[in-house]
Amino acid sequence: MEKIVLDTNFLLTVYELRLDIFEEIFRVIPSKYEIYVLSGTIKELEKLINSPLLSKKQAAKIALELIKIKNINILKISESQLVDDTLVDLNGYIIATIDTELKRRLKQKGTRILTIRQKKYLVLE
Repeated sequence: MEKIVLDTNFLLTVYELRLDIFEEIFRVIPSKYEIYVLSGTIKELEKLINSPLLSKKQAAKIALELIKIKNINILKISESQLVDDTLVDLNGYIIATIDTELKRRLKQKGTRILTIRQKKYLVLE
């Protein structure tokens, strides 16, 4: 079974692009999979709800709602751990992100990456 972890910026971008990630994940990964977010991602989204940027605030609210409605699994991490560092350290997971620096670090480690192409579909790298 594949395990996919959704990064904060991935969740925010999905809202902005109006992309159905669940349909896209099913298209890209036809085998069984489970979707996760880090507890640090939840905290980052909660902080963004207080953001002065209305688009980020709305995107964060929708992302948190989506996590709850779709019953996405939460991987607990220490509050002192940085989300990106934790994502790089995970073994056996596909990381869904659009963050260029994080993708570079993940590729160096040989981690599979799920990312958005042409603002309309997902690809597995």
